[in-house]
Amino acid sequence: MNILTVDNITKAYGVRKIFDNASFYLQEGEKAGIIGINGTGKTTLLKIIAGIESPDSGSVIMANNMTVRYLPQTPVFNDSDTVLQAVVRDNKTEENQWTIESDAKSMMTKLGIDDFDELCGHLSGGQKKRLALVSVLLAKPDILLLDEPTNHLDSEMSAWLEEQLKSYRGSIIMITHDRYFLDSVATRIIEVDKGSIYSYEENYSGYLNLKTLREDIADAQERKRQSILRVELEWVKRGARARSTKQKARLERYEELKNTAAPVKDDSVELGSMASRLGRTTIELHNIHKSFDGRTIIKDFSYNFLKNDRIGIIGPNGAGKSTLLKVIMGEYTPDAGDIEIGSTVKIGYFAQEVKLGEDMDPNQRVIDYIRDVAEYVETEDGKITAARLLENFLFKGEDQYGLIGKLSGGERRRLYLCKVLMSAPNVLILDEPTNDLDITTLTVLEDYLDHFNGIVIAVSHDRYFLDRVVRRIFAFKPDGTLRQSEGGYTDYEIRTAFEREELGNNAKSSDAKSGKVAEGPADTWKQKPREKKLKFSYNEQREYETIEDDIAKLEGKLSSVEDDIVKFARDFAKLNELTKEKEKLEAELMEKMERWEYLEELAAAIEAQKSN
Repeated sequence: MNILTVDNITKAYGVRKIFDNASFYLQEGEKAGIIGINGTGKTTLLKIIAGIESPDSGSVIMANNMTVRYLPQTPVFNDSDTVLQAVVRDNKTEENQWTIESDAKSMMTKLGIDDFDELCGHLSGGQKKRLALVSVLLAKPDILLLDEPTNHLDSEMSAWLEEQLKSYRGSIIMITHDRYFLDSVATRIIEVDKGSIYSYEENYSGYLNLKTLREDIADAQERKRQSILRVELEWVKRGARARSTKQKARLERYEELKNTAAPVKDDSVELGSMASRLGRTTIELHNIHKSFDGRTIIKDFSYNFLKNDRIGIIGPNGAGKSTLLKVIMGEYTPDAGDIEIGSTVKIGYFAQEVKLGEDMDPNQRVIDYIRDVAEYVETEDGKITAARLLENFLFKGEDQYGLIGKLSGGERRRLYLCKVLMSAPNVLILDEPTNDLDITTLTVLEDYLDHFNGIVIAVSHDRYFLDRVVRRIFAFKPDGTLRQSEGGYTDYEIRTAFEREELGNNAKSSDAKSGKVAEGPADTWKQKPREKKLKFSYNEQREYETIEDDIAKLEGKLSSVEDDIVKFARDFAKLNELTKEKEKLEAELMEKMERWEYLEELAAAIEAQKSN
């Protein structure tokens, strides 16, 4: 059942058009992820659906009696309310009046809020976001609108939320840049791109496949247009006699081909390595201890950072990750131990939050913000100016002369990253770098870090980013010590799961040492197994005789579907259907081929046994 239709909406802010006759629909129970470059209108789309903003034209049509709740990027609470009062008041009904408080406390505990009498005015921005998440989940609306729900969540919290949303009975539309989260939860991807909306009935991996296919088809059509245009141009140059009806039609065709716009390519952030030279001595930590209010945050931590180290630091919120970064940068002095920083070390710090008015002047022009660092910077390919660097960061032309206060939160984060890299650091310290950066910027940042000639130290809860970038993990333990694990986040997870399993197995083996042994005749273990005579079963014999014909039929069907994919390139609903059919046929073909190999090997073994 279709419960939501966004129908040909247009939205502009001044001369900047966000949406241009854009449309999509949502089915009951679907979980949609909105993606797109920062500043393209993702949050605006959520606000239009929520009724907070209105489109300039077009409409949002919702099924009758639908309840909707919206999680904003920056929630606001009454400072004098306790956290429990804040979430219970808006969600208490006759049906849940006896369970609402216990449900709220359970959810808050899962999200790291365990003082239920804490005043909202005392909460940090991250705590307010988690409290607002509890509030919208408690409401259990028909349509849940979530703007960056995984920001400020540690890995355990993200995993908990992932399971909550996967089992959620209502429909969900969410903005998130967490690619593992999208892959696990989303059943539809909504891509906001250049004023249009593209809808894919897939998770994130499926979306990538379909988008690649869409772009390949568009490129092929453009190559064909250019080829025909060259032929038509030669004909025109030879001098057409315009009196002929056929020749007039051909001239019109030439004009039409010439005026057809080529497919617009996605903007991308292009980065060349801008690191300064790093000497032999980098950063050395020796037996670092740090406590606050009697609580040990960091306990006896030592590590010598090597050139081109890629370090990920993980742990629950409040464990001390940001504290460790500030100790490394010299903002905090350790209670014990010492730090040695090499003379050539130049640190670039990408902070977790950038506050407008404190870290950025809203009345400053974008280009002046970068020029405050340098007019140009040396890269592998030579000098690059501030204006050129901004272009590579998708701030083009007149955008560079706009005011910072007019930028979206994500655009400000992108600008801030540009400033950090403009200083040409050789040690990059990244505190939650994936917060508010769009997927396009993230993928290019990850590629840049692959070629960055220096040390990368990243605090992050983004499992994909950690797997993609880091080669060593330091995980905070409850006592303030840090555990070292080689590889990315998934390697760390597998290793800890294996160790837990080993712990359980060791407990079982200690029981076995009590003297209990398996029962049964001892000589059965010494008997030599009788050689089994090989032969086809009746069904295998029939299958062996027909399997090559079956493979040929599947290959024919697959070829036909591939032809239809080209034919229906502009029909995204049909394209989605055909792509799924193609994947199904490919899987069936692969299965048949593997079965054919098995039967061929069995037939050969039977023949060999007969000859022996």
